[in-house]
Amino acid sequence: MKWQGRRKSGNIEDRRGRAGGGAAIGGVGLLAVLAIGYFLGIDVTPLLQEAGGQTGAPGEITAAERKQGDFVAVVLADTEEVWSGIFDREVGGPYNPTTLVLYSGGAQSPCGLASGATGPFYCPGDKKVYLDTGFFTTLSERLGAGGDFAAAYVVAHEVGHHVQDELGILSRANEARQAGSEAESNAISVRVELQADCYAGIFAAMEQAAGYLQGGDIAEAMNAAEKIGDDTLQKAAGRAPMPDSFTHGSSEQRQRWFARGFDNPTLAACDTFGAGEL
Repeated sequence: MKWQGRRKSGNIEDRRGRAGGGAAIGGVGLLAVLAIGYFLGIDVTPLLQEAGGQTGAPGEITAAERKQGDFVAVVLADTEEVWSGIFDREVGGPYNPTTLVLYSGGAQSPCGLASGATGPFYCPGDKKVYLDTGFFTTLSERLGAGGDFAAAYVVAHEVGHHVQDELGILSRANEARQAGSEAESNAISVRVELQADCYAGIFAAMEQAAGYLQGGDIAEAMNAAEKIGDDTLQKAAGRAPMPDSFTHGSSEQRQRWFARGFDNPTLAACDTFGAGEL
């Protein structure tokens, strides 16, 4: 992805290097635990404590961390341009961009403590995306989904949840989840997540049209979608895949809905809630 030297979003709240964060991870061996815990919807904080997780301390932001922050700011700026254009054409109203919070170790949010155990997430309570850029290491080194556009896919997916919030989709879905059984709630969650994947595909299509993508970028995103499918992660955790427990969708579903948004970059194409089959 061509990102160096390009416009960076001003909607970045950088909390890295502050005191009072959550658990810091000692060694990349625990990163797989964090990833599996997040994508399977399991709070792995007790496992981190048993494994020797320690309280994070404030410190200087490294050159590598600063580069990651710059990259995220460029991706976020691109999402702002993409969704402003789509809202103008298809919604007939303005797109109000999200703020992206960068943190290391942990950070407080209206949705609870953001930490390595929660992974990247969108909080409708303050309409912000929370991201520990250390998750990119998890994605690359432990899950086998390296590349800058794999990381961009993660950011675009979380921004996709903000788009859902702006459209009123997220609040309706959350109300339905609260009213249903666990299985029904999981099924709704899968539709929410696959729609965010489809929105990430729309973002990728617009990036390609703008000339920002390079050879292999789409393959990186598709590989990331495969690696974080619920069935793939359950197998990696030594469990047989249980579709009723899926909250994000299978690898095949995540890839297919990303591709759908990429091939047909419109809001209508990403209507997972109206789809008979996912």
